[in-house]
Amino acid sequence: MKNKFLLLGIALASLTACKTASTLQLAEVKTQKNISINNELKNDEEFVKIIEPYKQKLDKEMNQKISHTSIDLTKQGDNSNLGSLLADYTFEGADAWTKKNLQKNVDAALINIGGIRTTIGKGDIFLKNVFEVMPFENEVIIVKMKGSDLQGLFDYYAKTQVNNPVSHLYIETNNGQLTKSLINGKPVDPSRDYYIATSDYLALGGDNMKFFSKGESISTGIRLRDLFIEYFRKNSEVVPNTDVRLNFIGKK
Repeated sequence: MKNKFLLLGIALASLTACKTASTLQLAEVKTQKNISINNELKNDEEFVKIIEPYKQKLDKEMNQKISHTSIDLTKQGDNSNLGSLLADYTFEGADAWTKKNLQKNVDAALINIGGIRTTIGKGDIFLKNVFEVMPFENEVIIVKMKGSDLQGLFDYYAKTQVNNPVSHLYIETNNGQLTKSLINGKPVDPSRDYYIATSDYLALGGDNMKFFSKGESISTGIRLRDLFIEYFRKNSEVVPNTDVRLNFIGKK
């Protein structure tokens, strides 16, 4: 009997579905012409005239020289010179903000290599170069963490062996095992609070940095890119630090 009622229910549901479907009206479909975007496609001259003054103004602004480098600034290696430079700029800018607003010192900084989108060749550095390196609107975040919770940060590097740039941190591993971890040249004190500067993307767990969730995120309102521009302008000649910060011994 139960099976009969089940079959009856299925049949009624099917009839209802068919009835509903039959009331649908299809819109009239017309074949449209595809327009290929290539060199043969002519510019809209009126539109070009409208935007030309704005383009000239933007080009003038973007081609401002803001610094100079005598070497190529690249992303290659576990301690890339561009990565270390930008991590140091993050540290310095965040530390200045934290001293002023929290009456505290920043202990270290951490950014992600994936957020650095390109390199900077030797020679003059223009404003447009910084926009190319950092096209995102990421904000500088200060994460207040207990020393005992920082183990997650060091374990992350030991597990991933990834070259995400750091400042005022030293992380050493041997065949994937953590052998040394220092902040400002000292071992971590599990009982004290540490202030780590990073981006909002990483503070929210981006790149699987889930260890930041154990801390308290403090917004600065500073765009990471604006901070980089400020520090490039402060330094007429860029000289990146070449110290070893990530030492992955036996990395495969």
